[in-house]
Amino acid sequence: MHRIVKPELLDYLPATDSQAMGSRADIRRMNAIMGHAGILTQAFREHSPGRRAIDRPLRIVELGAGDGTLMLQLARRWSVFGLKAEVTLVDRLALLSNETRNACAALGWQVQCLTADVFAGLAQAAAPVDVMLANLFLHHFDDARLRTLLEQVAARTSLFIACEPRRAPLALAASHLVGCIGCNAVTRYDAVVSVRAGFAGKELSALWPGQEGWCLGERMAGLFSHRFVARRS
Repeated sequence: MHRIVKPELLDYLPATDSQAMGSRADIRRMNAIMGHAGILTQAFREHSPGRRAIDRPLRIVELGAGDGTLMLQLARRWSVFGLKAEVTLVDRLALLSNETRNACAALGWQVQCLTADVFAGLAQAAAPVDVMLANLFLHHFDDARLRTLLEQVAARTSLFIACEPRRAPLALAASHLVGCIGCNAVTRYDAVVSVRAGFAGKELSALWPGQEGWCLGERMAGLFSHRFVARRS
């Protein structure tokens, strides 16, 4: 399948729209079903510099972070390793709740929101950071814009981890069935669009700038997801 990038309905709905709120709940459920918190955690453990506890908070940026619930899941998993963090969530909407912020703080993870377009947000975010993350986000961009985005990422971090839809027949078939787990009309449409815009093979590696000096890894993760890791060597 050729990669086809089309607008998703959720991107154009107001934050308080009932369909949008339902779709964000659907996405949280699908993240759990696909195990994305576990996939990102495994990638971090494989590629972070050493297993020792870091003597300062990690500096983390999540792109297209949504309401921060995925970051809370990561905080719960990563704090087991003795890690604390200073996190910046970059999103065009301010969706982080006080409950999620406070739950992160209780784990020693301080979270702030940067409400901006991702390109403007990266320009404003403090650099460099230890880890930059993207979950179900990169597939929104065509190759030209994605190459520009990855250039900005590479200039600001030494470890980038992304978990995206896998563009494959099985994932496409599953995307047509998300209504079976209660997903609403917005999610049913967007799920198919997301898979068609997803990734396969080494497509993200090919878009990564200046591959010399970087260790790149890209592969299938689970049944429906695609994992990409770039670590400065």
